[in-house]
Amino acid sequence: MRTLIAALGLSAVTAAAACAQERLSFDNPDDVITMNRKIGCSTVDGEPITFYWHGYAFSRRAGEPDRRLFRVEGMNVRACVTVEHPEHGTGYRLVSRELLLYLDPDTNEILSTWDNPWTGETVDVLHVANDPVNSRGSFPNGPNGPAQWRGSSMGNDFWQTTTVPLFYSNPLASEFQAEIGGTYHATEMFNFFGRVDDITDPETTTADVEVGWVRMSDWLPWMEMRGRDGLIYFHTAGTKLDSWDELPEFFRDEIARHYPEYTEPPALDDDRPNVTSWTYYRDIAAGVVTAPERN
Repeated sequence: MRTLIAALGLSAVTAAAACAQERLSFDNPDDVITMNRKIGCSTVDGEPITFYWHGYAFSRRAGEPDRRLFRVEGMNVRACVTVEHPEHGTGYRLVSRELLLYLDPDTNEILSTWDNPWTGETVDVLHVANDPVNSRGSFPNGPNGPAQWRGSSMGNDFWQTTTVPLFYSNPLASEFQAEIGGTYHATEMFNFFGRVDDITDPETTTADVEVGWVRMSDWLPWMEMRGRDGLIYFHTAGTKLDSWDELPEFFRDEIARHYPEYTEPPALDDDRPNVTSWTYYRDIAAGVVTAPERN
């Protein structure tokens, strides 16, 4: 009997060890790509994933207190697709569209115009409607070497923090920007939080994650600040939803009225150039695209 009990105990330990070994590893580049894909989207090609976040936008100018300018509500609908690279291995590419709405910080009304407190002028608000926002691809053996887990964990909790400094020619600048200025200068900061047993489980296809997003940038072009010193910064938090239908009702209504294509991600083979707030503004000013009529 003791022999049988010992054998059963050994079998249980062996089975537990086997299960532990089946977990995705933070030290395996292929597993790191899989875990990052589960955080950002899904391991199922084409499965729609929706992120939602909200917070506030503030001003920062020398010699005056920061002002709370807007409440902001954002969403991103996305999907991933498996891609093969002859040198870098099996990875994935992400396709997405994103919206960011500017609301009155006190009434939560979606704004169509805004009274600029520095110029005294009333300007038209242009909400963010970036379609598409796609990635080039992530691979286990990229041009900079094997993929590494860039996160931290404590117990069963993990978090990832990514800072993206941006400094490039502003799409609205002239050909003489070196002489008179016109470089787009911003910083975006992303945080993802979740459970280790979720992302390392080989049976799950997507992970439940909470998100944080901060951006510091030049004044938005539609604010018409005419070169005044200062910047605008955004501080938000949100989550990956179980489905697009979990977006707040007002947001779903807004999409139905003005952005109907935002119920699903772009095609998996979408090869259009990415859109930013500044290129969107430029294209509207040039008459290439038309902004939604809000009145």
